[in-house]
Parts: sequence; C-alpha cells; structure tokens
Amino acid sequence: MFSKYKKGDKPGAPVKAAGPKLKPVDAAPAPATKTVSVEAAEPKRIRRADAPQVAANVAASDKEKKRKERMGEIKLELHRALLDNLNLGALEHATEQDLKSEINAIASESLQERGIVLNREDRQQLNQELYDEVKGLGPLEPLLKDESISDILVNGPHQIFVEKAGKLSLSDVTFKDERHLMRIIDKIVSAVGRRVDESNPYVDARLQDGSRFNAMVPPIAVDGSLVSIRKFKKDKLGIDDLVRFGAFTEEMAAYLQAAVATRLNVIVSGGTGSGKTTTLNALSSFIDNSERILTIEDTAELQLQQIHVGRMESRPPNVEGKGEVSPRDCLKNALRMRPDRIIVGETRGEEVIDMLQAMNTGHDGSMTTIHANNPRDGISRLENMIAMAGVEMPLKAVRSQISSAVNLIVQASRLQDGSRRMTSITEVTGMEGDVISMQEIFRFQRVGLTPENKIIGHFTATGVRSHFSERFRMWGYDLPPAIFDPIAAE
Repeated sequence: MFSKYKKGDKPGAPVKAAGPKLKPVDAAPAPATKTVSVEAAEPKRIRRADAPQVAANVAASDKEKKRKERMGEIKLELHRALLDNLNLGALEHATEQDLKSEINAIASESLQERGIVLNREDRQQLNQELYDEVKGLGPLEPLLKDESISDILVNGPHQIFVEKAGKLSLSDVTFKDERHLMRIIDKIVSAVGRRVDESNPYVDARLQDGSRFNAMVPPIAVDGSLVSIRKFKKDKLGIDDLVRFGAFTEEMAAYLQAAVATRLNVIVSGGTGSGKTTTLNALSSFIDNSERILTIEDTAELQLQQIHVGRMESRPPNVEGKGEVSPRDCLKNALRMRPDRIIVGETRGEEVIDMLQAMNTGHDGSMTTIHANNPRDGISRLENMIAMAGVEMPLKAVRSQISSAVNLIVQASRLQDGSRRMTSITEVTGMEGDVISMQEIFRFQRVGLTPENKIIGHFTATGVRSHFSERFRMWGYDLPPAIFDPIAAE
C-alpha cells in the first residue's frame, strides 16, 4: 500500500530521464523494469563523492576522542603520583609559582618513568589541569575564569552546559567519572564547613570568589550529580550600564531614582536568571550614604557600595540537625539593630510576614525579590507565602497588609533571545473593595523578531500619572510630566 508513495515519486507522474521525451506512464511499470529518475539518483552520486570527506571527519573525531581519553588517563595517573609526593600540609603556604614548579617536576618525572612522550602544548595543558586539580576546582576552573560565562550547569560527569549572553550551550569540558565529580563537590562544600552525601544529598554553598553553588548528588540525582554555579560578577553593573545595555530607559531610571530616594518599598519580581539580583544591586545605588542598611541573604551576592552596610547570611542545620539560622531569624534580629532600610535577597517563605511588618513599621525604603511572572502574580505569591506560613488571617486583611506595605513592583524578565529587560514598573495604589489596585507606569512593548530571532521592541510610558508624584515633589524630585506621557516623550 505505502510502496506507491515513496519519497520523490508521485502516482501517475511522468518518468524523467535523459534523451528523448517519454510518453506518460499510465500504469505501474512491470516488475522486471527498473526505472530510476535523475532526481532520485543525484543525491546518491553526491553522497558517494562526499564519502571520503565524511570518513575523514569521523576518523579525525575518533582520533581526537581517543586522544582526550588517553590524556584523561595520564592526568589521573599523575594526579595519584602528586598525592603521593606532594606535602599536602604545606600547600596552603606555598606560592602559586612554587607549587606549579613542584607539580611540573613531579609530572615530568612520572611521565619519564612511564615512557610517555608529550608535545609541548599537551604538556603545558596537562600541568595546568594538574594545578587546577590540586589547588582549584579541576575541569570547572577554566569555565570559572571565563568572564563571558554567567552560569555553569553540570548534568553528571560527562555533560557540562554554560550560559553565555543568555543562551545555553554544551561545553567540551567533562569530568573523568562520577567519583571525579564528587571529589570536586566535596572540595567545595568542605571549604565552607558543609557536607553532602546520601543522607544529606543536596547543599548550597558559596565559592571563594562569591559565586553561588548548588549541588544534588545520587541517589536523588539519578544520572549523576547535578551542579549549578551562578558566577559572581566582580564588576557591579550600575544604572548607567543597564541603560546602555537596553535593560530600561533613562526616563525609567529617573523614576526609579525618585522612588528609591523617597523611600518607597520596592519588590523586584522575576523568573530564575531574569536579573533580579542585578536589578536590586542597581536600585540600591540610589540609597543615601547616611542611611544604615542591613542585608539578609541565603548566599551573600549583593554588592552595596554604601558606607554603612551590615550583611547577614542564613545557615542550614548541621549534621545533627542543629544550628540552623533561617532568613526569618536574621530578619527578626535585624529589626533590633536600628536599620533605616532592610534588604532581603529573596523572600520565599515565612519570613514574608516579618518583611511586610518591617515595611509597615517605620522601615520605609526596604527592598526584596520574589519569583513571579508578572506584578499581579507577585502579589498572589505574597498571599500564598503568608498562607503557607500558617497565619490565620482573612484574605481581605492579608491584602490590606500587602497593599499598605508594598509601593512598587519592578518586573524583570529574561526574553526568548536571552536578553534581560525590565518589562514593567507597576505601582500598588491601595484597595478597591477586596482587591488590591495597581497601575502600570512603564512597560516593554514587543513588536516582532529579526531574522536572527532577536526581539524587536521598545519601552513606553503608559500615560498614567504616578500615584506618588506629590511625594516625589515633597522630597525634591519634581519629575517632568513628559516622563509619564508617551506622546510628549516622542
């Protein structure tokens, strides 16, 4: 039945061939006759011509794979030799140059004993990798040093993805096996006094450079340990940088400066990797140097530039299940430390109650981030967190608390082309019956895609006058009406 509809053949179509024109074929050809069209034959001829090149590419790929496997085996052998010969107790006090010289000497001796000859490039690469194994984080070290990489995602020993410019790609870096990966994970978590094993299969930690580290190991991670590293940016992005990158406009920056300086309570909302922490960092630059700021985070990432900053970091329980310090504990303690503003890195649990109370009781200008897809969802998330904390309150009372505490929601988003934009700035204006009323002041308007799948769009004011215009004016921030008028802005 299906043989009549082979790819390239059509029922009743004329047979094409070189030479005299043939009459249309009205019936299927006799079984003994074999007719092949030029179109059907052409791909085969091309494939035969390309076969040597394809075979050469496959052979080169296999050769490179075998070379990498052999280099991995050599590195493993030399690493064992290093552990036998190096004085591990003296590593902490050795300079980088001395340690590299010692590694080079031991590696050369071991290669000579085994009768292994390497060219200069392979030897230099091997020595660097051995140094990374001893002093750094092994195969992850070159990825951590690459400034263009923002995230490193490890799915088992043989699959490491990296994010560059908002796009994920598979790197050619691998671990030898699961034991090798586990050794690096143990090295990271033990440096910060934590542990990870079958009984405690997941862990959060912070690398020496401030990068955020999370790992989950078997048996919870089915196909090998899962590791995610959010790299710490040494150069803090300011408001001017974000405007230059197109994250938002100068008009939006002027509005946000007035909002932060006049001590509005701000929530930065967004999905994972949307730039919430970067946005929070940038907004904090508008806080006056004379104010006392206390920050509370699970993993310290904020880079505030003010003089008077107290930083706190929560802590998980130890092996015996004791010693936990939750974000809520830190927040309760912060309220006794005379803060002008409190900044919580991320609100995601019962600490939301204390955060809202702080915003409502004289700590104006406090800021935090939450995970939500849009400002209205952000409000719903706050309601859900209060409910999950076990607080028995009528819904209207919960919403009243939120509407009086939160003044502004800044929505950050990572778009499909990998770019990050401040897609909405929305004010919370109060209550209308049982519903929290909100008004959008600025938004990002998408209009299309380029052939390269880059998003085309522009920022626009909605034309709504700010609910806090009078407050801005009283504090000395008299924003021109054109900021809120898209027609005048054009």
